[in-house]
Amino acid sequence: MTPWMRTLHKWVGLIVGLQFMVWLGSGLMMSLLDPEKIEGSAQRAEAVANPAWPSTTVSASVALAAAKGEAATLDSGWLLQQPVYRLQSPEGTEVIDARDGKRIAIDAAVAAKVAQAAYAGDGEAAAPQYLQKTLETRANPDPVWRVDFSDGQDTSIYVSAHSGQVMEHRNATWRLFDIFWMLHIMDYSSRVNFNNPLVVGMGIGGLWLALTGVWLLIASFHLQEFIPRRWRSRRQLMVYAPGGAHLRTVEVANGDSVYVALAREGIQLPSNCGGGQSCGLCEVRVRTGAGKATAADRAHVPEAKRKVGCRLACNLQVDDDIEIEVAGGASLWTEHWARVEKVVAVTPFLREIHLRPEQAADTQFQPGCYLQLHVPEYELPRSAVWHPAEHDEDWKALSLPATLQNKAAVRRSYSLATPVSNADGGLVLLVRFSPGWQENRKHPPGKGSSYAYTLREGDRVRYSGPFGDFALSGSEREKIFIGAGAGMAPLRALIQQRLDEGGGERIHYWYGARGERDCPYVEQMQELAHEHANFSWHPVWSGQGSDARRVHEAMHEDLLKQHPDLAGCEFYLCGPPAMLAATRQLLRKLGVADERVAFDDFKI
Repeated sequence: MTPWMRTLHKWVGLIVGLQFMVWLGSGLMMSLLDPEKIEGSAQRAEAVANPAWPSTTVSASVALAAAKGEAATLDSGWLLQQPVYRLQSPEGTEVIDARDGKRIAIDAAVAAKVAQAAYAGDGEAAAPQYLQKTLETRANPDPVWRVDFSDGQDTSIYVSAHSGQVMEHRNATWRLFDIFWMLHIMDYSSRVNFNNPLVVGMGIGGLWLALTGVWLLIASFHLQEFIPRRWRSRRQLMVYAPGGAHLRTVEVANGDSVYVALAREGIQLPSNCGGGQSCGLCEVRVRTGAGKATAADRAHVPEAKRKVGCRLACNLQVDDDIEIEVAGGASLWTEHWARVEKVVAVTPFLREIHLRPEQAADTQFQPGCYLQLHVPEYELPRSAVWHPAEHDEDWKALSLPATLQNKAAVRRSYSLATPVSNADGGLVLLVRFSPGWQENRKHPPGKGSSYAYTLREGDRVRYSGPFGDFALSGSEREKIFIGAGAGMAPLRALIQQRLDEGGGERIHYWYGARGERDCPYVEQMQELAHEHANFSWHPVWSGQGSDARRVHEAMHEDLLKQHPDLAGCEFYLCGPPAMLAATRQLLRKLGVADERVAFDDFKI
């Protein structure tokens, strides 16, 4: 439940937070506007004292007789300097001349005189406009005459078309204030209702946000975290290789996670999120008594693996002696050195890095596996990230900071792009540059890719591995590979391996890129398709244009839709999370069993 709650909390928080910012901003702007200008005080004429009520006026009964309908109330007053009776009825207000008992029609001429008498500015009056209804006089139900004045404040005076009285003075400052008022109370129709559905909804959303925030905060803590580590009881964490060989036993403070406990011993499990339960790479298998899977386990570990005890180490608390198996075995704490032999920019933002290990890579380095490149602390100028001249225009479009830095050593995972047998015992990595968020630079460029893009021939690098279980099944079933971005690396290595082995089954490779310029190894893939009749290469361009398609959509339209035996195929997926999720969802809809789908999730 926690991942779903976090997701909902995030999106509700975004919606409520945006409205909260609008509420704060509109309130601030209203407070900054000058009240005198809002009221239009400088354009309002001073009130003139009315003369004494004349004794020659007709009686109230004469005024009532002159009315069209039955009046509910009668008031005496003035229209300019003319004594009048105003009769209120459900149909509206009628004005009766108090001198002769005749009805007075509030027409454009009368409205113009009333507006001019109420105005004290230097603007010229325009012809009155008759309006049945307007938001600027929303408190008055009567139709009005609007008289505009050509002053610096765009003053408008509204005169009631029934009573002849001035209803409102409005101007440019008031109209600006009214927009902020509308945003502040979230009533976008009448601008008067404090209890409109949007306000109520945002109130409920804010309350829900607060309650779920408290719940998530409590859920993120464990009681053991409030007890100093030296006061906690000790547990035994026994680490085994997948084959059953005992690697070492680690003493752990009760309540520590397996990920933290191993890190304290210098055993760095694969991770791109630093133990934040978001990448799913730190998977281990509990040999006995794995316990109930958590929400994070369910989100990142397939059900088949959960059934045999696989869990995320960063989410696995040690509250008793525990035995676990870790992929990679002793490689987790074994570090190797290699020298950069060659760097090749295969596309503007995909770079091939050839490493020559101090000891030649052996058969453990199988296609589909990955290395952990040790990224040291660094602070480098932007110029340290180099690129060939033919890619100048592509890199000019990036908005990179003047200084690139990594404040603490980290590890980043990169797949082999070529079988080691084809590289004479060397290691070939394909690294995609991660520029961060370019719009507002809130997220800096990738620490690992920035470091990798500073490497030059002769540099020494440190790595651990190999790791991973992304590999061919060993069967002769028809194989369909789907990739994008740096997902090219493991898929290319697996395809090369299978073709070199003489595999005769049908092999398809669908690869998505923005365009041909962003697609690596095009010529090599075309050569493989020419040399091997059972292999086909299908690049798909997602850039702008009428023929733009996403790779999984193109594969479905051009292959899977007409395929006679999807159940007899194997699928190998690797690429960005969005492409991976969309492709897996498509295969599920088509009824492809999960055990026929292998994938390598970069989790970035």
